[in-house]
Amino acid sequence: MYKLRTSLKALLILTGSLLSASSFAADGKLVVYTSQAPEIAQQTIDAFKAANPGIDVEWTRNGTTQLMNVLRTEMMSGQVKADVLLVADAINLGALKEQGKLMAYADAPLSNISASFYDKDKTWFGTKIIATVIGYNTKNAQPVDSWMALTDASNKGQVAVPSPLYSGAALYHLHTAINTPDIGWNFYQKLAANGVTPEGGNGPALKAVASGMAKYGVITDADIIRAKKQGSPIDLVYPKEGASFVTEPVAILAGAHNVPAAKAFVDFLLSEKGQQLVAEQGNRPIDKRVAAPEGFAPIDSIKLLTLDADKAVKEDKQVREKFTETFGG
Repeated sequence: MYKLRTSLKALLILTGSLLSASSFAADGKLVVYTSQAPEIAQQTIDAFKAANPGIDVEWTRNGTTQLMNVLRTEMMSGQVKADVLLVADAINLGALKEQGKLMAYADAPLSNISASFYDKDKTWFGTKIIATVIGYNTKNAQPVDSWMALTDASNKGQVAVPSPLYSGAALYHLHTAINTPDIGWNFYQKLAANGVTPEGGNGPALKAVASGMAKYGVITDADIIRAKKQGSPIDLVYPKEGASFVTEPVAILAGAHNVPAAKAFVDFLLSEKGQQLVAEQGNRPIDKRVAAPEGFAPIDSIKLLTLDADKAVKEDKQVREKFTETFGG
């Protein structure tokens, strides 16, 4: 009996040790490349570290296109630093997937997320829903409900548009718009003829509209809602033709230096706690259990325009070239 008790005790100690080791398997250094705004990125990293105290996070922030350029340079030299990407859109990630540069994560926690918001091969996963809409200055502009209204002669030089050569959300909007019959290349050609010069990301476009330097802007809804809550004279309209949207997907790079920590990062972003953080940061969560912050229109009241991301990946080079030609770049 004594030997049995001793054996059971030893087994329990061993089992406890194994469980403990499993619980704290994710540790060491994790390198994250993100296009999130600096303050949002800091909040995300801080919350993740609080949930995973054994992981030391090093993060770099820039526009999605700039991050992709850095990453491609690193890949060419064979010295990729990042383990995880958290960027605006799935087009850039789709290109990396096509090149075999992303790691599939078959066991990612997806039970509360629609299959339309992550890659069918589970190489990238949306973390929120960010729609691109019409922003307008409430002091010097009237709300309009159509993208084409922005091309009216009365708005010459008065529309702030982020550049798809810099912003992932703007790139996704470009691909979506040109494949939507009621918008198309016609929208961008008329903007160009009307003295509009796309540049930078959503931040500068938001500031231009909020300051009154521009009457209208092609801006993400979350940015406008946050600015409005902070007292900026800005509001938004979801256009009747529909709104494009990005999901700010997260992906683990093939050859990641710390796979357990990278998986823990994905797990956190897709967890209910991570999705609650998304709402606290003023964004629309992708998890159906977590409510959107005040100010967001109900998701079923918005016409969201879908995009064939695989098609966009194949056509991206030609689309970028035509965009540059359209605006005289």
